[in-house]
Amino acid sequence: MDLDTVNKTLRDASATEVVRWALSQGRRTIATTSMGRNAAVMLHLVSQVDANLPTIWVDTGYNLRDTYVVAERLIRDLSVNIQVYSPQMTSERRNAIMGGIPTVDEEERHQGFTQDVKLEPFERALAEFQPEIWLTGIRHEETEHRKTLDTVSVDGRGIIKVAPIFYWSEDDVENYMEQSALPTCKHYFDPTKAHDGRECGLHMQA
Repeated sequence: MDLDTVNKTLRDASATEVVRWALSQGRRTIATTSMGRNAAVMLHLVSQVDANLPTIWVDTGYNLRDTYVVAERLIRDLSVNIQVYSPQMTSERRNAIMGGIPTVDEEERHQGFTQDVKLEPFERALAEFQPEIWLTGIRHEETEHRKTLDTVSVDGRGIIKVAPIFYWSEDDVENYMEQSALPTCKHYFDPTKAHDGRECGLHMQA
């Protein structure tokens, strides 16, 4: 795939058109969701094109009540094909044995924690679905790493990542949420982030 040509072609395409392009490639495809604050955007976009597309949600076990309430509403109302993957160990057991979530200063412990609660479940999902294309809701402005990517990129695993809202601003996201009357998860917590602007790990296989 000529990424430069593809990205030039898709640069001015709508998010829905990008989703349709990804699905038109005829390759094994998944979508992912964090069920975070604006997760409804990608879930809605995917549901409008193909609600049967497997959408992977890695539930770390550390989500707040608001996240689960909104998630269930989205799954019900959008009829998306959510596939949930969780860590092998419950959060309560991990907290008791390991003393809770590592801080930002405990880099080695934090990497192990991220592997256990986010990466290992996602690796199971990849092994099961063996995707060639991955629809993701990442955006250019979110982290330094994401600024190095584009609408379509290929990660170190050889998976083609397609980000339909890659160049959307925060205002674009908010406007779409409002216009589509989508519920938002106002209280969201990702234990693997440690601080704003940090990658959760899923997108670092570049």
